[in-house]
Amino acid sequence: MAEQQVQPLHNEKHANTKVQNGINVDFLKSQHLMPVVAHEFARVATEFPMAFVKNTESGQFQPVAMFGLEPGENLFVENGKWTSGFAPLAATRYPFGLVKHPEEDQYGIVIDEASSLVGEEQGNALFKDGEETDYLKARKEALVNFIEFSRVTEAFTQYLADKELLVQQTLTVDIKGEKKDINGIYLVDERKLNELSDEEHLELRKRGYLAPIFAFLTSTHQVARLARLKAQQQAD
Repeated sequence: MAEQQVQPLHNEKHANTKVQNGINVDFLKSQHLMPVVAHEFARVATEFPMAFVKNTESGQFQPVAMFGLEPGENLFVENGKWTSGFAPLAATRYPFGLVKHPEEDQYGIVIDEASSLVGEEQGNALFKDGEETDYLKARKEALVNFIEFSRVTEAFTQYLADKELLVQQTLTVDIKGEKKDINGIYLVDERKLNELSDEEHLELRKRGYLAPIFAFLTSTHQVARLARLKAQQQAD
């Protein structure tokens, strides 16, 4: 995989730079988990199972979409192509990123110049006569939104953890008649969810947390889809 060359975006240096829409398949092909934000749970749930993983150092939970059943496996990349009709926001931000200013609460935009999506021939221009194009403005807005979405998701996840609604579970999948266990993931405990008081349910509703919780719960049915994809790819 080519090394990344992440550089601050500059209207002179990148005056002729163009960016094609797409995702970084080279990076994704070895990712079996990808962070997701609560705002996209409903869309993610139609394609991928979701789970929460726990950072062993900080003890914080992070919601993720599952692309594979074991580390280094992405069942949605075949022959160098992304096969799903959807990719989480964390994947579509590429080749751009935001870097926080060390002293101020400000972000600078960076670009991976080594990306195959970046060049001077094809794609969307970033600058015209030194000014940002509408395309770049839209991409910047999406990056800023993502930071806001991540903060909301952090609060949502912390709330679930505080209410003890996240429980460590083992998912068992069937691959061509063989049972395989996936450990180390946390799911929303439906039993505990149903045992919440009326006040607590109202609180969830007021905070707008019910929709992502239900989307998360439906997503776990997609684990069977991963097992099917794995069996298919093993057969090919």
